Amino acid sequence: MTQLIGQAQLLATHSWEWGTLSQALLEWYDPLYSVFADDPFPNASVPRTDPNDVAGLRYALRHIYLDNVTLADGDGSSADPASLGVSAVLLGAVTPSYHAAAQRQYEHLVQTVPRWPNGAISHREGYAELWADFVSMVPPFLAYYAVAAGDAAALAEAGRQVELYGEVLASIRQEPTPLSSISPAGLWRHIVGPVNADPGLWSTGNAWAAHGAARVLATIYRARPFLAPELDTSRLASTIKRILDAAICLDAASPPSPLLRNYLNDSSWFGDAAGTALLAAAAYRVVVLDAALFPPERYAAWAHRKREAVDAVVDRATGIVGQGQVVNPLGWGDRVPAAKSPEAQSFAIMLFAAYRDYVAKMGVWR
Repeated sequence: MTQLIGQAQLLATHSWEWGTLSQALLEWYDPLYSVFADDPFPNASVPRTDPNDVAGLRYALRHIYLDNVTLADGDGSSADPASLGVSAVLLGAVTPSYHAAAQRQYEHLVQTVPRWPNGAISHREGYAELWADFVSMVPPFLAYYAVAAGDAAALAEAGRQVELYGEVLASIRQEPTPLSSISPAGLWRHIVGPVNADPGLWSTGNAWAAHGAARVLATIYRARPFLAPELDTSRLASTIKRILDAAICLDAASPPSPLLRNYLNDSSWFGDAAGTALLAAAAYRVVVLDAALFPPERYAAWAHRKREAVDAVVDRATGIVGQGQVVNPLGWGDRVPAAKSPEAQSFAIMLFAAYRDYVAKMGVWR
């Protein structure tokens, strides 16, 4: 893991990569501060901690702006800087300047950023456009900020934003898939909008959606008793379940490929370690959150197989994930796999952290 994490730090160069890695480091090194912990909000509040003792926060400190409306330069994305938001809120619990930075980011998102007609906050600053990636960038931050602020309405809005994105991106009416006759309904299209549209069922996009929604679900589950006891999470949980169910079914119907296809319903695509890792991580997380809704014999068993597939393509000498079986995160339509990917590195950390926590909680994976 040391080499894998070292490569993740070397490769990350964009705001969403920094935020994703800070979250991954938190989950791996300091799981008690992750929303997936049993008690992430001691005394009904965000924990106070010394950032020097928390690897994810030490990393995030390098990248958070304290003199800007957003937490980092999003290069046109309204959502990507917010991936650093949970770290900023945690830092803000002891350092007022980081609390102020998190507040500016929050207010910018809810007050200034364009919206889709249904009220979904745009992934882009200059025009309304919805990307599945958004769900890992913004709603987990909105939910965590809501807990810090003691704002039940803001907590509900975090879950609502996931639902609003699903209204647009969920592939309710897809053409027959070239992979099988199985319906991909429940999976999400990658991007809907006027500039960067991608109607494909991108593996990483669905992973961003499922894992981000799982972080929101965990935040609500842990905060609901003291902040919003009446808050209904059934639609949020259903969104995750539909994505995972469709991915599992398409995976089972695929010609032999241990890794999920870059586009889940198209067997002409290569297997991609990045999307596979994050979807499997999401599966482990929701089984621990609600084993009745996500039975281990289905979801954990599948996640275990995908974890083994990802682990098999980790270069033990260098720590690089994929060994040429990862999508270019800046060119998701590239037919030639990338040699390495910052996202794949962080997703693998999240996967291995989720598996470790699953075993600790459930005893065994079966």
